[in-house]
Amino acid sequence: MSPERFEQLVGQVLAGLPPRIAGYLDNVTVQVAEEPSEADRRRMRLRGGQTLFGLYVGVPLTERDTRYTNVAPDRIMIYRGPILRTFAADAAVREQIRKTVLHEIGHHFGLDETDLEYAGYG
Repeated sequence: MSPERFEQLVGQVLAGLPPRIAGYLDNVTVQVAEEPSEADRRRMRLRGGQTLFGLYVGVPLTERDTRYTNVAPDRIMIYRGPILRTFAADAAVREQIRKTVLHEIGHHFGLDETDLEYAGYG
């Protein structure tokens, strides 16, 4: 799958979010990268064979207070390489992109891995 098509699928997921959810993403950027950086792998404490489909870096909505002003946007990264190496069929890639985007948005809303697993986005 081409990088352009992959980014298009990420955009479709974002465009399909209910307005009520999308309204809470006004200071969040969603980007596609080929692979997680070494810094991101260290941040997540990944070992050699472990993979990462996406990453949220920022201050979750549940942790913000009145001092949260004039800050750089939170960042959601979606990693193309790991997803394409793990999922071959177009439908499976599309579903994993959707699941990964929603998983990382969940972190923005303050959900942890247990919460996301329970919701089916682990």
